[in-house]
Amino acid sequence: MIMTAEKNRPAGLVAIDREMARQHEDALASFESNREAAAEVAASIRKNGRLVLLGMGASHAVARAVEPLYRAHGIDAIAMPLSEQLGQPLPLTGRTVLVTSQSGESAEVLRWFSETDPQADTFGLTLEAGSFLGRTVPCLIGTGGTELAFAATRSLTVTFALHLAILAALGEDPAAALAVLKATETVEINAALEALSTVATVVTSGRRLQGLAEALGLGLTELSRLPCFSLEGGQLRHGPMEMLGPKIGVVIFRGDDPTAELITAMAVSVVETGAPLIMFDASGKPPVAGSVTFAFKPATGLAAIFAMLPVAQRLMVAFADSRVENAGTPVRTTKITRSE
Repeated sequence: MIMTAEKNRPAGLVAIDREMARQHEDALASFESNREAAAEVAASIRKNGRLVLLGMGASHAVARAVEPLYRAHGIDAIAMPLSEQLGQPLPLTGRTVLVTSQSGESAEVLRWFSETDPQADTFGLTLEAGSFLGRTVPCLIGTGGTELAFAATRSLTVTFALHLAILAALGEDPAAALAVLKATETVEINAALEALSTVATVVTSGRRLQGLAEALGLGLTELSRLPCFSLEGGQLRHGPMEMLGPKIGVVIFRGDDPTAELITAMAVSVVETGAPLIMFDASGKPPVAGSVTFAFKPATGLAAIFAMLPVAQRLMVAFADSRVENAGTPVRTTKITRSE
């Protein structure tokens, strides 16, 4: 009889498991507990009509994901990496500024505030009330404290919930998004994991959901240590498709929005290259032949994000666990980036 030893789950992934297990509960609590602060931010956004979202890493990916949601309310919204604002600053006069940092202590946050005199319309989003950011400007505070595991999971979901509170204060109906948080679907990921089993890298892409694609691309890179990255759907079409083939996995996000047909056309083109294709699909449209599809109820905006994100997180973690022995334990970086 041949005995096979099971691989012990790396400590870093156990830590991520703990964060993910509580993320929906913390997100719902964050939405409820920040209504007053969200109303103050919404009043500023409504007054100015212009919004700048600043952050780094996963915080910037969240900003990219919600950027189109604010624009749908007629807000001139732009998401920029805080490092870019430090080097090539956008004029902020007359704009509401939202600085996002889950720790509230990253190097760029500290330097930006040391070099900038925050105006009255500067606010923060963080998970740590006692952090530098939490002490410096009025903040929406996510429930549950600082995320301890490497690679953003709970912090993403909680920060999205903080934005949901602001968007609700701007007049958006939060019911669909809250319903998803209260009743998340359990989705099998094995077929998608198998489809990606032999790829050398993964490219993620979307249109309205591009920010979510960027969050996944970042997490895949951090955990698997492979050069995974994200390209907005149009940008992927304009030349980079030359790289596609059996060794390049592609993950595409499609929602129930006007960009769905463009996503469909891209998916068909990806399949034709022989690249393994995973589709996160909340469009309500038929699946694309040749893809491995995660089908969700038709949804857009934060409802689609909340439905897709936990499944994407599980795929991200499982993919990394299949590639490296100690996934979830950083070897070149730290959870809080304290140097530029």
